[in-house]
Amino acid sequence: MAELNALQNTLGIKFRDISLLERSLVHRSYLNENQDIESVSNERLEYLGDAVLGFIVAEKLYKDFPDYDEGRMTRLRSVLVRRETLARISRSINLGEYLFLGKGEDISGGRNKSANLASALEAVIAAVYLDQGIVKTRKMIIKLVGEEWQKAIKKPAVIDYKSRLQELVQSREQKIPSYQVTGTSGPDHIKTFSVEVRLGDQVLGSGSGKSKKEAETEAAREALAKLS
Repeated sequence: MAELNALQNTLGIKFRDISLLERSLVHRSYLNENQDIESVSNERLEYLGDAVLGFIVAEKLYKDFPDYDEGRMTRLRSVLVRRETLARISRSINLGEYLFLGKGEDISGGRNKSANLASALEAVIAAVYLDQGIVKTRKMIIKLVGEEWQKAIKKPAVIDYKSRLQELVQSREQKIPSYQVTGTSGPDHIKTFSVEVRLGDQVLGSGSGKSKKEAETEAAREALAKLS
């Protein structure tokens, strides 16, 4: 594992409490294989970092683009904070080199797994926030997402709303949303389908389209906008 001084230099942050940075890099597998070590995994920090990152990105979108409506800002934020984007940012700063991993996780390529990298980056963001406050955290985040920001603004990525919704719901509820056709209208050759996406008995969103797939996508998009 690389020295944390190098990571601090990359982030532009000098920690007052270096244990926060260390904790942000501890994967659960490391503790499972080192039960004598008094530490905790980075999962609680990941939870906080996700919220801090979402807020900073939303704030910047709101301030930089006063003519964007809620839907457009929500779509851009989704692109900027999703797992794939965070993993690319993590790779650009070699974050995987600093992770505390169990031997099995390390051997299986854990230092390059998108899930591990995205989670660690969110945890690092939380560590910086707790140690340095919101001003320095904002500055660091804007620097880190700079390249991804420009790509998203110039050429917004096509979002797979159904996959994004499933990922979000599973992370919160450990369940998978389902889609139900609630009605059709129009003649057979130009039918319009209406669909609801549900989590149990709860309706998360609804949509309509010229095919079931299109209607499901619209329902997922509406659900994401409500839940994000």
